[in-house]
Amino acid sequence: MQKIFNLTFLLLPFIVLSQQILPEAERARVVDEILEERFTDLLPKLMDDTGIDMWVLISREYNEDPVLKTMLPATWLNARRRTILLFYRDQENSTMDKLAVARYNVGKNIISAWDKDKEPNQWKRLMQLISERDPNTIGLNFSKDHNIADGLDKTDFDEFMANLPKKYHSRVKSAEQLAVRWIETRTAREMTIFNQLVDITHDIIAEAFSEKVITPGVTTTTEVEWWMRQKVTDLGLETWFHPTVDVQRTSEELVSHLYSFSGRPDDEVIQQGDLLHCDFGISYLGLNTDCQELAYVLKPEETEAPKFLVNALYDGNRVQDYLTQNMVVGRIGNDILAKALQEAKNAGLRPAIYTHPLGSYGHSAGTTIGMWDAQGGVMKDDGENYPLNPNTVYAIELNTTVNIPEWNRDIRIMLEEAGFFGENGFRYVNGRQTELMLIPRVKDHLGN
Repeated sequence: MQKIFNLTFLLLPFIVLSQQILPEAERARVVDEILEERFTDLLPKLMDDTGIDMWVLISREYNEDPVLKTMLPATWLNARRRTILLFYRDQENSTMDKLAVARYNVGKNIISAWDKDKEPNQWKRLMQLISERDPNTIGLNFSKDHNIADGLDKTDFDEFMANLPKKYHSRVKSAEQLAVRWIETRTAREMTIFNQLVDITHDIIAEAFSEKVITPGVTTTTEVEWWMRQKVTDLGLETWFHPTVDVQRTSEELVSHLYSFSGRPDDEVIQQGDLLHCDFGISYLGLNTDCQELAYVLKPEETEAPKFLVNALYDGNRVQDYLTQNMVVGRIGNDILAKALQEAKNAGLRPAIYTHPLGSYGHSAGTTIGMWDAQGGVMKDDGENYPLNPNTVYAIELNTTVNIPEWNRDIRIMLEEAGFFGENGFRYVNGRQTELMLIPRVKDHLGN
């Protein structure tokens, strides 16, 4: 009986976590319901706000426009043949056409408007639909400044323009603002799901950074990375990048930011007294997370992390505060970056901020607030002039360098948490790390 209890106890975190994750059929239902809400409630407003009354998206199978991919129903994993979507907003009559120049409906939301028996040529049928509506503007997905809004390939653009009546050529414009707004804007229901997604992410990290996974002196950083990757697979989820785990300890010098991306040693054995850091994210129900958290490996005589590491984490939280208090509607990323960095430096901190939009993609579209190698501000084609909009989510990613006399070196406190910027300002989607995780967890009921 005791063995059964012990096994049940060990499996409990997995069981509780699994209950939060829907089976595939239920996921498809939720994804399609969210998509219907976005088409019905969000898209007309975005088209009105950006001054585009017709939006045409064109993709061919295996070369999908990244915006169009977010519009496909759950059972469509890719575009089919050449898929053409046409959205027409008649603001005066408050109507919205959602049409597909395809042989079949694109899910329940986008209706087929092409009978190949009546008009064999797909391009000609598209031009008929355009002429019938006589739009003031025709938005296409080409953009120098926003890669997500640059999904129309040259072949399809050339064919579109060759078939488009001359009278409409001057009405063609980039739909980059509309495309970015579509990608970055979250609905209330999506934010409810986002909260659950971040909670699952935190739970996986907490389990990875525990004695269940890590045995000091035995377990390597690479083994923890693959444990996290396998955990995601076992839960029926996906990750959009490979997890990373790294170590800072007393006997090492601080390395460059580039080290975090390409210079980390593999299979480093985790030791007592190490400060562990991970970078980890998952994909679920059309959304993505991106999270960095820290843990300390206790020495035999310790029951808590050293005060100097506790204080270092607090400094990291202070940099987060300087950043998020400067997130104001309409302020561009470079201005947010400059103000936050200056305030943090004035407070005696040594910050670096590289925060990015988060949502439909991990590195998503929207306001970019610094890059690890661009602390003076990002260039225009990285989102320099794009303003902060409400109902958007960001990976609050940053670090601060802290001198540790006890280790005779500098360390870097690297943090990343999902944050929501809404009508009432900023909040974390599901909290942020304010205390170091401890390995092993302290058993307060035991004494010496």
